[in-house]
Amino acid sequence: MTTPGNQRPRSDAAVADPSSLSSARLFDSRAVWTTGLADPARPTSRELHTDRPHSARVYNYWLGGKDNFPADREVAERVAAAWPGVRTSARENRDFLHRAVRGLVERGVRQFLDVGTGLPLAPNTHEIAQSVDPEARVVYLDNDPMVLAHARALLTGAGGGRIRYVEEDLLHPEKILASAADTLDLGQPVAVLLLAVLHFVPDPRQARALVSRYLEPLPSGSAVVISHGCPESLAPETAQTIAQVYGQSIQGSWASAREIGELFGPVELLDPGVVPVSRWRRPGDFCPPDTDIALYGGVGIKP
Repeated sequence: MTTPGNQRPRSDAAVADPSSLSSARLFDSRAVWTTGLADPARPTSRELHTDRPHSARVYNYWLGGKDNFPADREVAERVAAAWPGVRTSARENRDFLHRAVRGLVERGVRQFLDVGTGLPLAPNTHEIAQSVDPEARVVYLDNDPMVLAHARALLTGAGGGRIRYVEEDLLHPEKILASAADTLDLGQPVAVLLLAVLHFVPDPRQARALVSRYLEPLPSGSAVVISHGCPESLAPETAQTIAQVYGQSIQGSWASAREIGELFGPVELLDPGVVPVSRWRRPGDFCPPDTDIALYGGVGIKP
């Protein structure tokens, strides 16, 4: 098993052309950003454009949620028609989040910063964390107007734990951490959750720098949980089809398992390293086929 300092783990799934996949654009680089990242040419975050597909609402539809519109459902169904495994991949990413949060609370991490939380869908991060420790604290971050609309319903905790919603752009870690400090004790370990959001940051160098900026002010024992679009388990023609269909509306990028490992920087990756999210510490014998999974992930602990 890979240990800190060794090469980052890779899947044993076949890769038709690793050199091309590692830098391949997943979505059309000419498309308009619809993920809530800062762009001075775009309307303010509170403007809700239901005529345009939005990544969070598309994802919500794949998960069986109801917070989506015809434009979102059209894109979601077109991707699902080309690759039926997309719903499995979305569900497995959600289950990966649950296992990671539960495992971190059991390790003693009781504070969570959920970056790009998306639309609520139970069980949410605070419900998982507080089911293990009712005193767990969670700060949710997003700047999507629909998430804001659901925030009051989301902010219902259990026990003595605290929950807060911060409306901010994920590209501003320093502002986010300053706001989160009202709820989280930044002198104690914090887990930063970056689930299926970094592949919407157009520059891989910027994505790596963002992870570093989130972790740098946090103490030893803090954690980062990352999942990211990765084509290594997919047939090349499937990856290309996803890029063509999804990329007509929403922009993002694939990364190889090695590149996803590099996002963690110097943190110590927990076993089994960077793997398809369905395989990360999954209990039991059943696991969906890797060909149904287009997200790889891992959990790292700050030394």
